[in-house]
Amino acid sequence: MYADKIDIAIVDDHTLFRQGLVSLLTDSGKVNVIFDAENGQDMIKKLPRQPLPEVILMDITMPQMDGYESTKWIKENHPHIKVLALSMFEEDKPIIGMLKSGAGGYMLKQSRSSDLLDAITSIAKQSYYINDLVSGKLLRNIQDNQAIKTQQVEVNTNELRFLELCCSDLTYKQIADMMNLSPHTIDNYREALFQKFGTKSRTGLVIAALKQDLIKI
Repeated sequence: MYADKIDIAIVDDHTLFRQGLVSLLTDSGKVNVIFDAENGQDMIKKLPRQPLPEVILMDITMPQMDGYESTKWIKENHPHIKVLALSMFEEDKPIIGMLKSGAGGYMLKQSRSSDLLDAITSIAKQSYYINDLVSGKLLRNIQDNQAIKTQQVEVNTNELRFLELCCSDLTYKQIADMMNLSPHTIDNYREALFQKFGTKSRTGLVIAALKQDLIKI
């Protein structure tokens, strides 16, 4: 039924999860698992030994060479290979980090197998996969080589501190408490920065600030 199987590889340090995923995806008949690896270094060793995969499912937290480093290496050395991040984390920071490293999509490990197969198919055909965790605008902003704006956005000291705290999982109220400011003042900072960076979300703010080297993750 599926004549054109998608060649994939799986990079994850949890052996049972990795082997279970190999079995599950192989049984689907939609993909061909070329190889599996326990970390980025293992992946680099195995890549030359067989045909290159179209898509790599990439975990984040791995010993020796994690998902961020591994994804950057793939995009630098084999830019045509698509990377789909597969992780337990659903916070902004790891999502931003993986997409900024070059992943074309981000899935949670607790996702349904049918959704994972859809993601693999999408990223193989379109180079990206958009779900609730990743908006199209966010993905384009991260992977676009152009700056969000041609001119550097100027921010004051308090706005810069606010941007740094936006990288955390703190709520806006908690950020206000840390900065010894009222929630209303924080709301004003947020709206002013939305205008300056041309975005409408907290994640968009973080990406914009990262691209202009105002903050570091």
